[in-house]
Amino acid sequence: MSRYNPKEVEPKWQQAWSEAKAFETKDDSAQKKYFVLEMFPYPSGRIHIGHVRNYAMGDVIARYKKACGFNVLHPMGWDAFGMPAENAAMQTGSHPAKWTRSNIEIMRDQLKQMGLSIDWSREFATCDPEYYVHQQRMFLDFWKRGFAYRKESMVNWDPVDQTVLANEQVIDGKGWRSGAPVERRTLSQWFFKITDEADDLLAALDDGRLAGWPENVRTMQKNWIGRSKGLEMKFRFVDGTNAPTGQKDGIEVFTTRPDTLYGASFVAISPDHPIAAALAQNDSGLAGFIAECQKTGTSEEAIEKAEKRGYKLPLEMAHPFDDRKLPVYVANFVLMGYGTGAVFGCPAHDQRDLDFARKYDLPVPPVVLPQDADPTTFTIENESYVGPGAIYNSDFLNGLDTKEAIAKAIAKIEEMGLGKGTTQYRLRDWGVSRQRYWGCPIPAIHCEKCGIVPVPEKDLPVILPEEADFSVPGNPLDRHPTWKHVDCPECGAKARRETDTCDTFVDSSWYFARFASQPESKPVDPKIADYWLPVDQYIGGIEHAILHLLYARYFTRMMKQSGYLTVDEPFANLFTQGMVVHETYRDEKGNWVLPEDVIIEKGTARRLDDGSSVKIGPIEKMSKSKKNVVSPEAIAAQYGADAARWFMLSDSPPERDVEWTDSGVEGAWRLINRVWDTVSAGASAAQNVDLSKPNVTDADKPLRQATHSAIAGITDDIEHFRFNKAIARVYEFLNALKKADKGAGDWAKAEALSALARLISPFIPHLAEECWAVLGGKGLVCDAPWPIADRELLAKDELMIGVQVNGKRRGEIAVAADADKDTVEQVALSDETIKRHIDGLTIRKVVVVPGRIVNIVAN
Repeated sequence: MSRYNPKEVEPKWQQAWSEAKAFETKDDSAQKKYFVLEMFPYPSGRIHIGHVRNYAMGDVIARYKKACGFNVLHPMGWDAFGMPAENAAMQTGSHPAKWTRSNIEIMRDQLKQMGLSIDWSREFATCDPEYYVHQQRMFLDFWKRGFAYRKESMVNWDPVDQTVLANEQVIDGKGWRSGAPVERRTLSQWFFKITDEADDLLAALDDGRLAGWPENVRTMQKNWIGRSKGLEMKFRFVDGTNAPTGQKDGIEVFTTRPDTLYGASFVAISPDHPIAAALAQNDSGLAGFIAECQKTGTSEEAIEKAEKRGYKLPLEMAHPFDDRKLPVYVANFVLMGYGTGAVFGCPAHDQRDLDFARKYDLPVPPVVLPQDADPTTFTIENESYVGPGAIYNSDFLNGLDTKEAIAKAIAKIEEMGLGKGTTQYRLRDWGVSRQRYWGCPIPAIHCEKCGIVPVPEKDLPVILPEEADFSVPGNPLDRHPTWKHVDCPECGAKARRETDTCDTFVDSSWYFARFASQPESKPVDPKIADYWLPVDQYIGGIEHAILHLLYARYFTRMMKQSGYLTVDEPFANLFTQGMVVHETYRDEKGNWVLPEDVIIEKGTARRLDDGSSVKIGPIEKMSKSKKNVVSPEAIAAQYGADAARWFMLSDSPPERDVEWTDSGVEGAWRLINRVWDTVSAGASAAQNVDLSKPNVTDADKPLRQATHSAIAGITDDIEHFRFNKAIARVYEFLNALKKADKGAGDWAKAEALSALARLISPFIPHLAEECWAVLGGKGLVCDAPWPIADRELLAKDELMIGVQVNGKRRGEIAVAADADKDTVEQVALSDETIKRHIDGLTIRKVVVVPGRIVNIVAN
């Protein structure tokens, strides 16, 4: 018997798949389709074993659905624009395009080594002009339709890198790369009007359109969109207050808790509010405070973490319901981008307001009384009360619960002409401008006479210049000597190109549609795109549960309204896989160390090269920055790609994290050899069997039942993403094959081995092909039909049922699968073991649970 050799077997079958174009997909509308897609990777250098888990999951589904007769589309591409390439250019002098292309070559080879059933004929990178020309076309269309627009906006500005940062790139108030304190600046930015679709984006989370999405992801999106019903109202200035010119009508606030208006003790406005700007012109202290506030990022997290600070203004607001006068502060925790840029502070029932009130010695009147609390003694100390209760200390609202009080307060404010009930969203319009070189150029031209005008479609694509200077911070497109200079297409005067490029979330918001259809002259062919979309199964990390998925959902709606697509939801089913985790290691200097450079003996770690000690750190998500990554190439070289795939899929449920261990992959390697030994041993007999002509006896029944039980179970497990359970059934099937080896005939054995080769094909495809070949299977196993379970063989003739006496298990009996309760009871009472346990007792009751257990009650 030859030993299984993955170094020979795996490249052989990869070449066979390539030559046969086994996974190239045809647009055949007569065939039932299935579109499988994993979130495409950023070409950052090399893949690690964590990537293998993600793509192996998609590959199981793709191969399985192909075997079930579907026309499967399983493509791959590269999310290739972005700051990492530009950072590499700054650090190494390598051009972002060269760095990116080199990484793509490496990663493509690595993915092919994993034996993935990918249609490489549809591959593209988002930095290809052939891709982003269509993105520019759609941008122009969206602009014309009013979906895209430009306005001034408050942004996070890195003064060292001279660029806008996303909220996620601001860490502890500093730029993630430069470490410089981030400033808030007002810049003209391009936006997509995602807020126009807020209601439908929210509705689809509950109306069945996204029934195939995990509940936790839908909840995260609901919270991000954040629809709030509340009150929009104005606080009027106290008579005699010298309000700024143009602002004398009052200060408008939005609140979801108008029931707490009697608990108001101050009004706070954003440092960017027009009133603050107007008063700062003649108040250097206020101007300095605003400047300090602008050094804090714009994210909610940054605001929440910062110390609550304020600057008191020479203004007072009249309380709408009584004669109190409320002081006004500019507060660093109020953002202009949310609501109206102003709030009323109710410190007893909002922790942020309470922290502020304690700092500035403001009143804290409670107005919501918890159940069972005494109104005469209930007070607020250092923690606000945000739960339900009865309203008190609130005149006409007293005694109402919070929901009733909200409605009554809104009605009163509307009656007074001070405001109205309204709905607002936490969601803001999507800012898509980025001040960097390595991104899709925005197709706009700035002309002093004509304003901002679109690039004519005949002049697309607007291609990035090949030469770019990364020696100093900032956007190289701003400094380019020629690229940005262009004639205005409307008046012919000297003008300049837009030097902002697109947020990379734009690139990844429609790539799935381009995979489905790739005409040269337009983004998609609607007829072909309609055939493939929506994606039937989308797979990716939970870290993309909000922004990427939300933006893709919105972009699909823009494409639909512009006539490119007919679907409004891009992903019918979503699976968010767990992460692959590994121990982390640091050397004596505190530097991260790769696992392959560490040897561990008796719980002590040291470096392989010099023997110096290494500290074993916590188990964390595999990360290149912490070097706790395992190379799939190294694993493939030692055990083969199938072993890496098998372990990644077998170790834990796919939605949970899995810890990479050497012992785990060694166990997978042993299983692979066991499969090979089993198939090799039966191959010669199987080759002489015609499976189309059944030849079975009663002796074959146990093996045939095991075979069809494995088929039914593994099929169901794959359908429900229970890959680890499917693999456990393979182990059980191998045990059944070994047990039945001598009793069953050649036909039953050949049937079992044929089924085994096909059942393992989605998980360990190279070994499956080798097994299929030695068994004499026709063609490639990846083209073979999925085995179908014979339902008659799934019904067992006999069952083993446990028997309890007074609740304690005392034995088990064998009964016919269709035996009635009386028969089961008689068999139990007649069993010699059970008779010994009830000897001398009076039987009071016998409870029979069909197919499960018998319980005898006796004393």
